[in-house]
Amino acid sequence: MSLLPPTAWQTYRRLLGYAKPYRLFLAAAFLGMVVEASSAGLFAKLMEPMVNETFVARDPGVRWTLPLMIVGLFLMRGIATFVTDYGMARAGRSVVRDLRSAVLSKFLRLPSSRFDREPVAAMVSRLNYDTEQVTQATSEALKVMVTDTLTIIALLGVMFYQSVRVTLAMLVIAPLIAVISAYVGARYRRINRGIQTGVAGMAQAAEEVLSAQQEVKIYGAQQLEIDRYRNLAERNLRLNLKVETTRASASSLVQVMAAAALAVILIVAGNEAMAGRMNAGSFVSVMMAMMALIPSLKRITNIQSAVQKGIAASERLFAVLDEPDEADTGSTPLQRARGEIEFVSVGVQYDSQVTPALQDISFRASPGTVTAIVGRSGSGKSTLIRLLPRFYEPSAGQVLLDGRPISDYRLEDLRRQIALVGQQVMLFDGSIADNISYGQNRSDEAAIQRVADAANASEFITRLPQAMATPIGENGALLSGGQRQRIAIARAMLKNAPILILDEATAALDNESERLVQDALNHLIPDRTTLVIAHRLSTIEHADQVLVLDQGRLVEQGTHAQLLAQGGLYSHLHRMQFREEAERG
Repeated sequence: MSLLPPTAWQTYRRLLGYAKPYRLFLAAAFLGMVVEASSAGLFAKLMEPMVNETFVARDPGVRWTLPLMIVGLFLMRGIATFVTDYGMARAGRSVVRDLRSAVLSKFLRLPSSRFDREPVAAMVSRLNYDTEQVTQATSEALKVMVTDTLTIIALLGVMFYQSVRVTLAMLVIAPLIAVISAYVGARYRRINRGIQTGVAGMAQAAEEVLSAQQEVKIYGAQQLEIDRYRNLAERNLRLNLKVETTRASASSLVQVMAAAALAVILIVAGNEAMAGRMNAGSFVSVMMAMMALIPSLKRITNIQSAVQKGIAASERLFAVLDEPDEADTGSTPLQRARGEIEFVSVGVQYDSQVTPALQDISFRASPGTVTAIVGRSGSGKSTLIRLLPRFYEPSAGQVLLDGRPISDYRLEDLRRQIALVGQQVMLFDGSIADNISYGQNRSDEAAIQRVADAANASEFITRLPQAMATPIGENGALLSGGQRQRIAIARAMLKNAPILILDEATAALDNESERLVQDALNHLIPDRTTLVIAHRLSTIEHADQVLVLDQGRLVEQGTHAQLLAQGGLYSHLHRMQFREEAERG
């Protein structure tokens, strides 16, 4: 039985729970709000002696005292406003910081399959846009709701004190305002869910088209992409206009009803004055309180938009935080593995595919050996490699490391045994030294230099303006493909893991770069259990064993020479590649 989705209040209450560590700032802010609200009520109350003693009785004794009291009152209110604003901003921004950290941490704990279901751009939108909406709900909106609610209570207290009948006449209109606020809140929440989904879609579309700008230009698809983005932006515009229309309509209606209440007050107040139950000062005091109420009512109505945006954003953030982490049930510690790998009847079935990605795969890879994995595109090579660090889980069979199922080991321990060098090298926006030592000891400069030498990376690093300290740009944009690969190899060397995975590490390189990278790999491979996804079959002639995959099955297994002699699929792939290289040459 599925659970009911949380209500808006439940979501908001959960969001406010993130503010608990900052309750001292919130307490100071609340004290400031009380002073602000009390000041509004006290100012309205001072209007009675101001009018009666100054204009009616013309008492010279109050000519200076009352104005000085008002100045002191507003000085106190100014200090209270500063304390309130700072306290709420400090708490609200701290909540946003904590949420951003929590969501990013959660993303990094989710299983890899989760990243296949949602584009990275949409995830980044949650981190940036959704968390920013939370600021409105946890600081600005909360401040307005509490301050103006306390102000309304204080002003109503003054009004009841001055005249119960006049105040009751005004309160006839209050239930209508409450109904409008409830309707507006529900409408805001519905629309804002659509807005936030739309913003994520726009971010995704923009990231896709800008990342693929060369392909867009080559195929003349600029206008197609502009129109696609414009349609998304147009939808977002319509939703935003609905929010503004709702806000403006509700605000105008509240003001009209407040004016009607004012007219009723004037009639009742006139009757009270004629009956001798109200003097000029009391009437002015009530009117001042009434006029001060209208902005507070208007702000509370308008702030519904920010609150509902924050709630809708919180729902999206909490949906991520409530997802299960990737399974990490292993309890066996593992300091350093020998590197004995065995696949036993392994199968993989993706939810999005009808046919299995892998079926009945069995093989053994011993320490100090190189196992090459080849096959046509889509044969399951990358899927097989992803099972070892448990980025994906087998749906049948099991993967063993040193005789134990890899699920017995803690994820952190398991992944510490593996170094990865892929075709698409992921580098980070920092210096070369930062990227070589990523996740390792950054202070061991001698070790960093040693692995850079072994990876043939020093050859180009010494020519850079700042050598090891040279920034490389986003994902190593300032480096060539071969230079990025050598940085990745140096990083793998520094990790010194017993298992090495090479995912088509030389597939996209020119001959000179491939020679340098292959030489670097020759320094990295010895004494490790190496699994190589091979694109160029000429690079795996000396592998200890070659696994040939086709449509998710292991169809051939043996050495390079044995498989050529069999005349099967491997031999066919080898002949095809040799012919293509000869034609290009």
